[in-house]
Amino acid sequence: MNMNRALRYGGRTLALTATAVGMIATAVPAAAEEQPTAEQILADCASGEGKCSFNSPQIGKAYLGEPRQVSELLFNCTESAASQSMAWADTVGSSHSVGASVTVGGGIEGIITASVTATYNYTWQSSRTETSTFTVSVQPGEVGWISRAQVMQQISGTWQTHYDDPKWGHYYWFVPDVVTGPAPNGTDGVHNAVVVKSRKMTADEKKLCSTGSTKNEVFTRAG
Repeated sequence: MNMNRALRYGGRTLALTATAVGMIATAVPAAAEEQPTAEQILADCASGEGKCSFNSPQIGKAYLGEPRQVSELLFNCTESAASQSMAWADTVGSSHSVGASVTVGGGIEGIITASVTATYNYTWQSSRTETSTFTVSVQPGEVGWISRAQVMQQISGTWQTHYDDPKWGHYYWFVPDVVTGPAPNGTDGVHNAVVVKSRKMTADEKKLCSTGSTKNEVFTRAG
């Protein structure tokens, strides 16, 4: 059965496909009100209304994601350097170009996992969580915290949706997508990074050090 390539029309990712008996659908788009959005197609994949597959997944080279704060802030209100052991926790999820996040345990996650496993014999995970402790050293009048960057990867592919009865005029719809998510530490020689960062206190933060129970002490608070 032949199927034509995906089309982009009116800001929406669309595809016209063959009928169930192998007849090629017209290349002329249907009326605007009959055109689904990419989000609608993916919603049907997630709910199971459409029988979906994630075809021809291609895994990109791993890279280090943007660092972000994963601990509370450590304020040094004393006149000497201070060190303190701090716990941190970080959960990194996945997102895709069609829609927003990939929900753990959702229908979309399972379809991607099955496709990647079948193609690469690699178990893809839409979310990764790591926890640990780290010693944070902060100079007088400064604020310190723990920052972490996760190894990330992109997986490109095309969603194929099959309906038992035509929907928006067709049995099949195709939507290209790029999934961005966490990869195992060390993938392609890239490693997660955990670092201690610090900065000077702001004027308002210095006021916290001059009044109340925090005066001449080291204290923490949520970032």
